[in-house]
Amino acid sequence: MKFNQSNIKKAKKYLDKNMCVAIPTETVYGLAGNARSSTAVKKIFHLKKRPKTNPLIVHYSSLLKLKKDCVLNDNFFKLYKKFCPGPITFILKLKKNSKISKNVTNHGKTLAIRFPKHRVLNKLLNTLDYPLAAPSANISTKLSSVNKTDVKEEFGNKVSYILDGGKSTIGIESTIISLVNIPKILRLGGLEINKIEKTLKQKIKIDINPHKNIAPGQSKIHYSPGIPLRINVIKPKKNEAFVLVRKRKTTSKHYYYLSKKNKLNEAAKNLYSCLRKIKNKGYKSIAVEKISNSGIGKSINDRLKRASKF
Repeated sequence: MKFNQSNIKKAKKYLDKNMCVAIPTETVYGLAGNARSSTAVKKIFHLKKRPKTNPLIVHYSSLLKLKKDCVLNDNFFKLYKKFCPGPITFILKLKKNSKISKNVTNHGKTLAIRFPKHRVLNKLLNTLDYPLAAPSANISTKLSSVNKTDVKEEFGNKVSYILDGGKSTIGIESTIISLVNIPKILRLGGLEINKIEKTLKQKIKIDINPHKNIAPGQSKIHYSPGIPLRINVIKPKKNEAFVLVRKRKTTSKHYYYLSKKNKLNEAAKNLYSCLRKIKNKGYKSIAVEKISNSGIGKSINDRLKRASKF
């Protein structure tokens, strides 16, 4: 998307006043505020109707800035060198002298951070004297936003400014890995686990459904279009929207496709847009065919499973 410096200045103006701004990332759009300002962070929780116990992800533009807030270890540097900037979030030990608002972490001793891979957002981050706390730009438990229109649909005029960066290229949230002790996956996402395991040269435990939420994306009900959704469906009910990965030979107007080329990465990119489109067309329920549980398909299935708990 064409870069516009005046839009960056507008976003910065609002953020400097401790207001919330919607920002583009390669994963999904975020609802951002100054991570060092409790005033800004509280506004994020309020707008999203998000439980205060659910910690936020903080976005950085440089390693130098991160070192002021977190303790970095060998596993972090291995993954940082390979995948950053990109769709991976790290849970790291928070330094005692960090100026990050305690509301970001729910007064915890760890911080979720990432380095986004989005030209417009990184231009913005480089103009700021503080990192940005930014969960997904949606009402809590609802579908994430992947473009400016989605954000407007979620919040109307409640968000001070939307920094338009085009459609998110990955379409689902980042993978979250805790590096505080033994590496542990806390959320499936845009980076496949096997790539992380290959880099660290070890098998990594997956803990995405803990008794207590310790990272974003672990709520049992999440990513919901707001209507009933069934998964692993062979045949849809009458007048039920049917979501498939690849195109089929059918004249049914109720069929919706996630990929033109039968690619899971394309399916992930189009998942939220497809579900939102179906909801807005007035359907009462959604059926989704069984999706391969390989690669990023695991992340797609995780989103659909949580959405089905509506």
